[in-house]
Amino acid sequence: MRRNYALYAGSFFAFVLALGVLEQHGMPPRWIGYAFLFLTIILYATIGVLARTSNVSEYYVAGRRIPAIFNGMATGADWMSAASFIGLAGTLYLTGYQGLAYVMGWTGGYVLVALLLAPYLRRFGQYTIPDFLGARYGGHAARLVGVFATVLASFVYVVAQIYGVGVITSRFVGLQFEIGVFVGLAGILVCSFLGGMRAVTWTQVAQYLVLIVAYLAPVTMLSYKVTGVPVPQIMYGQVLQKIELLEQRISNDPAEIDVRRLFLVRADELAERISGLPGSLAVEKRIISAQIDQLKNSNAQMRDVFALERQRRELPKNADAAREHWDSLMRQATQRGSELTRHAEAFPGIDEVASNTVRINFIALVFCLMVGTAALPHVLMRYYTTPSVRAARSSVFWSLLFILGLYLTAPAYAVFAKYEIYSNLVGSRIAQLPGWIGAWGKVGLVSIEDINGDGILQLAELSLNPDVIVLATPEIAGLPYVISGLIAAGALAAALSTADGLLLTIANALSHDAYYKVFRPQATTQWRLVVSKTLLLVVAVLAAMVASQKPATILFMVAWAFSLAGAAFFPALVLGIFWKRANKPGAISGMVLGLLVTLYYMVRVQYNAIPWLGIHGIGMEPWLGIQSTSAGIWGVAVGFLTIIVVSLFTDPPSTETMNFVESVRSPDFSGH
Repeated sequence: MRRNYALYAGSFFAFVLALGVLEQHGMPPRWIGYAFLFLTIILYATIGVLARTSNVSEYYVAGRRIPAIFNGMATGADWMSAASFIGLAGTLYLTGYQGLAYVMGWTGGYVLVALLLAPYLRRFGQYTIPDFLGARYGGHAARLVGVFATVLASFVYVVAQIYGVGVITSRFVGLQFEIGVFVGLAGILVCSFLGGMRAVTWTQVAQYLVLIVAYLAPVTMLSYKVTGVPVPQIMYGQVLQKIELLEQRISNDPAEIDVRRLFLVRADELAERISGLPGSLAVEKRIISAQIDQLKNSNAQMRDVFALERQRRELPKNADAAREHWDSLMRQATQRGSELTRHAEAFPGIDEVASNTVRINFIALVFCLMVGTAALPHVLMRYYTTPSVRAARSSVFWSLLFILGLYLTAPAYAVFAKYEIYSNLVGSRIAQLPGWIGAWGKVGLVSIEDINGDGILQLAELSLNPDVIVLATPEIAGLPYVISGLIAAGALAAALSTADGLLLTIANALSHDAYYKVFRPQATTQWRLVVSKTLLLVVAVLAAMVASQKPATILFMVAWAFSLAGAAFFPALVLGIFWKRANKPGAISGMVLGLLVTLYYMVRVQYNAIPWLGIHGIGMEPWLGIQSTSAGIWGVAVGFLTIIVVSLFTDPPSTETMNFVESVRSPDFSGH
C-alpha cells in the first residue's frame, strides 16, 4: 500500500510539472482548470470503483482493517474540509489574532478525542455513534435522538463542503455556481455510493496527498518571493512586522480616513431609513422614479436609465423586507467605516467593555470548536475502522500530525496575502487593477466601490469574502496559473473528502440506526445497503440544493455544525463513559435540551427574519455578547447540567448497563 501511494504521489507531481510546461507553451488557463478538475475527480472515482463492496462490515467500518498511519491520513483529509482549506486563512486575514481561535479549538479538540473518546468507542466496536448511545442508555429513544442530531449537524457541515465545490468550479472552470455544485456532487457520490467507508477511506488517503501539496506549494513560493526563504511557517513573523508599518500608513492616509467617514455617513442614512419605515420605502421609490424621468427627459444614455430601473425593481417589496435588507447594508457600511483592525492586536475594541466582549467570544469559540471536534460523528466513526484500541490511539496521533501541516501554515497564508494586497493593491488606480479582481468579482467574492470617486483604491473600498484568500493567493502573488489550478485541486480534495465522510455518516445513521435497529431488524444485509445508498443519494441532492442558495460563508456554517454536534453529543458521550450513574432519562433530556438551546440561540442571534417561513422580527441581542458561531457553549452547559440533575433524581441504570460501562473503560492489554 505504501508503494502504491508513493507511486501515486510521484505521478501527481509529474502531472503538475507537465501542466506547468504546457502553460509555458501557451496552454489556455481554462484548459488547465478542466485538467485539474476532471482528472482528479476521475482518479477519486476510480479508487471508489476499485474499492466497491457489498459486505456490511466493509461498507460501514472498512472491515476494521485500516492501519493507524493510513487511518490518520484519511482522518486528516476527512477533517481538513473546505473550511480549513479555504476558510481558515481567509478568517485569519480578516480578523488577525482572533482567527487563531479556530486553530486552537480544532487542534485542541483532538486532545479530547484521544483522551476521552476514541479508545473507548473503539473498545465498544459496532458501527456508529447512535449505536453507542443505544447500547449505553438502553432502548431506542436515545438512539433516535442521536440519529436526529447526527443528521442535523452533518447536514449543515456537508452543505458548507458542497458550497465550497461550487465556488471552486465556478471560478476555475467557468461553470455557473449552481451547475458546479452538482458537478462536484457527482465526484462525491461515486466513492461513498459504491464502496462506503472502505472506498471513502482509501480515496481520502489519496485526497490528503493532493490537498497538503496544493496548500503548501503556493505560500512556499510566495515566501521565497518576498523573503528569499521558502519556509513560510518561520518567515511570516518578519512579514508581519512590515504589515504593521503598512497598517500605520493606511490608517493615517487622509483619503482612507475620508472613505471610512463616507461609509459611516451611509450607515447613518440607512439607520434613518429603517426608523422611517414604512414611509421611507415609498419615498425611496419616488426618488428613483423621479431620477429615471429626469434622465429620460435629458436624453441620457440608456444604460444609465436601465441601471436605475433595475435598482427600482430590486427595492424591497414591503417594510419587513426593507428593514432586513437595509439593516444588512447598514451593518456592512458600519464595518467598512470602522477603524482598521490591526492584524497582531489581541482582543481589539474601542474601550475595555468592547475588548472584554471580544475576549469572551474568543474563549467561547475555542471551547465550542474543541468539544465539537470531540463530538463530530463523521470523525469519531473513523476510529471504528482501526484493527485495535491501540491502533485507535495511534491513529489520533497520526491525524493530529497530518493536520498540523495545514494549521501551522494557515497564519502564514493570511500574512503573506495581506502583505501583497496592502503593498501592491491598495493605492492603485481602480482602472488598472489586476484581472483577478474582476474574475473573482463575477463569482461574487470580491467587490470594489469607489465611494469617494477619486479613482484610487482605498482599503475600505475593497471588500473580500474570506473564502477567496487561499484560492486567489497565486493570482494575487502573480504566480503561474498552474499553481492556481493546483490550489483548486487541493480545495476540491478537501471539500470532497469531508463531504464523502459526512454523507456516509448521515446515510448510515438513517439506514443502520433508524431503519435497521428500530423499524426493521429483520432486514437482509443487501436490503440494508440498498436503503443506505438510496438515502445517501437523496441527502446529497438536498444538500446540493441548499448549498446552491449560498446560505452563509463556509466557516460560519462549519462553526454552527460544531456547536450542534458538541451540544448534542459531548455531554452524553463523556458522562456515558466516565459516570456510571448517567441514565436514559438524563441522556435523552440532556441531548434534546442542549440541542434545542443551541438552535434557539443560533437562529435568533444570526437572523432577524426567515422569509421563506414567513417569520420576521425574531432577532435578539447575544447573551454576554457571544455570537452565533459559539452557540454551543450554552447547549453544552445545559446538556451536562440536565443529564446530571435528571439522572440523580431518577432510577439508576441497571447492573447490566454498569457492567457495560466497566467493560468499555477497562484496558485491553491484548491490543484488540
